[in-house]
Amino acid sequence: MRVVIRYFFRTLRLILTPFVLLSEKLGGGKPLERSGEEQQKVNSACENLALYQFKTCPFCVKVRKQIARLNLNIEKRDAQHNETHRAELEQGGGNVKVPCLRIKNEDGSVRWMYESADINAWLEKSFGNPV
Repeated sequence: MRVVIRYFFRTLRLILTPFVLLSEKLGGGKPLERSGEEQQKVNSACENLALYQFKTCPFCVKVRKQIARLNLNIEKRDAQHNETHRAELEQGGGNVKVPCLRIKNEDGSVRWMYESADINAWLEKSFGNPV
């Protein structure tokens, strides 16, 4: 019975994958506009961020849409197909759960933020209003 359920969900995932990716491309909206100087400051701040994600995870898509809407240049790391990134996520964050935003603070400490709603709220608070 477990095998049947496993194959059912794998098939469902294969069918839904193109629609999930298409929704990301079509539903992004217009990115936030900033002056060149403001965007440079934001880009500099984003150098300390990395998003660990799976390409077709709906919660990861939600975070990537927020990143695109806020016009952020955040490195995206594939924790599904890249063993190095997967190991970094497991070692640093504690488990392989996506999405996860790695935030390197000015003092060198690292914070691992899970949950798409928390990540989106933090991104909105940090970068939502043009400086």
